[in-house]
Amino acid sequence: MNNFLQYKGFKAKIEYSTDDDAFIGRVMGLGPKHLMSFCGTSLKELKAAFKESVDLHLELSKREGNRVKPYSGHILFRFDSDLHAKIAEEADKLGKSVNQFGEEVFTSALKRRRIPRAK
Repeated sequence: MNNFLQYKGFKAKIEYSTDDDAFIGRVMGLGPKHLMSFCGTSLKELKAAFKESVDLHLELSKREGNRVKPYSGHILFRFDSDLHAKIAEEADKLGKSVNQFGEEVFTSALKRRRIPRAK
């Protein structure tokens, strides 16, 4: 079952609310300061609300000159200091930055799970 919608590079997770008897969608990857949600009582209504929300977001962002893109490529992790040191040491052994090493580790993990890497 696919509980996601995609439109213009934005991806939304869909859930069903029995309390509201409606589908609720939330756009993912916008960061903690930004929330974009929408709803609909039918799939057709839900898809239309999603597209309207994204289009409005893009229009307002363009007007204000500060577009918030989904999945900026910036991820912050907090690790135990010992693990952080081990990661940095391993990256250094390989002649890579921590970011390069981390990207390889995550890409490898996604391949094992057969999840295609984003282009």
